[in-house]
Amino acid sequence: MRGDEPLPRETVKNAVMSLLQSARDMSGELQRLRHALHAEPEIGLTLPRTQEKVLQALDGLPLEIGTGRSLTSVTAVLRGGKPGPVVLLRGDMDALPVHERNALPYISTVDGVMHACGHDLHTAMLAGAAHLLSARREDLAGDVVFMFQPGEEGHEGARYMIEEGVLDAAGRRPAAAYALHVVSGMLRPGVFSARGGPIMAAADTLVVTVRGRGGHGSAPHRALDPIPAACEMVTALQTMVTRGFDVFDPVVITVGSFHAGTAENVIPDEARFEVTIRTFSKANRAAVKERAVRLVTNIAEAHGLAGRAEFGMGYPVTVNDPDESAFAGDAVTDLLGPGRYFVAPQPVTGAEDFSYVLDEVPGAFLFLGACPPERDPATAPYNHSAEVEFDDAVLPDGAALLAHLAMSRLAR
Repeated sequence: MRGDEPLPRETVKNAVMSLLQSARDMSGELQRLRHALHAEPEIGLTLPRTQEKVLQALDGLPLEIGTGRSLTSVTAVLRGGKPGPVVLLRGDMDALPVHERNALPYISTVDGVMHACGHDLHTAMLAGAAHLLSARREDLAGDVVFMFQPGEEGHEGARYMIEEGVLDAAGRRPAAAYALHVVSGMLRPGVFSARGGPIMAAADTLVVTVRGRGGHGSAPHRALDPIPAACEMVTALQTMVTRGFDVFDPVVITVGSFHAGTAENVIPDEARFEVTIRTFSKANRAAVKERAVRLVTNIAEAHGLAGRAEFGMGYPVTVNDPDESAFAGDAVTDLLGPGRYFVAPQPVTGAEDFSYVLDEVPGAFLFLGACPPERDPATAPYNHSAEVEFDDAVLPDGAALLAHLAMSRLAR
């Protein structure tokens, strides 16, 4: 404790149990907030109704609150009663363009929009953590930044918030940053999981356009057919992965869209396909960009065609600091007891824009199993499904863990 005598073990244990009990005492409030958010989901960087609900949930707390300029974010700073470092806690707030197919009493009332990734739970947990820590403000040895973020689902909301100063909101950079993400499968209910190093992939895109010269399907020698060359590119990209990259530093390439032609006897002028590329290291991310673009343009040229490859950089690799990840795992066990933390053996191939924060600040991103008890995590509809459900029972534990992470990290 930076030169202070450590607190007696029994005192620390009592404080942790008090925190957990306080979180469980507010479970009704957390559920009401989560249900209100779920019923009125919003997409992207502009979430006015969501922002309003968050501001109402924080009303009356001893927080310095600011809102975003280019997005409807909320940044709240809690000043501790003692001097010390800064810890950042993040919760994302946006939904997905998915039409919900559930029979919940709080089902989405917005056609074609759904909290299918559990961000409504993240927001409620972070608001709960703000209440828990505000009640213990005098004991905090430092400050806490609460980052309520829009636009995680492909809109780079974290990057915008960083550009607007969220990492400097307390007047100095955070010493650590933490975030939780619920999953409806993969983990048993109530179990947290993380790992040091890469925890989620970088997600980039490649859009390839092959231009030739159309003609009659019966006389391909009179045309320049772009389809065989585009098909060759698809196969060559897969071969590039297996032959050109270390299997222990994975690269995943998937062609998810391929369009060409209008009729079986017409050679089109153009073929076009779109690719998602997942990598787990900066070196491979850079190498894929260079090699994939060169590969498809060279194949086009070899066939006498014009090839255009547009590489789009998406979210970076989400990399947990090994020390902070281990610290977070210990915090789960301290708070909830043995059996509630699982070290992930490998990363997840999804992507996450908390990666922008972790590029700037050491920290940890954790998963939390939130499958309803009546469903099997192995077969339950997963995140982003129109039928996905998350169990409200994890809300108090998630809020308590965020608060415990902040308190414990500030006390180091």
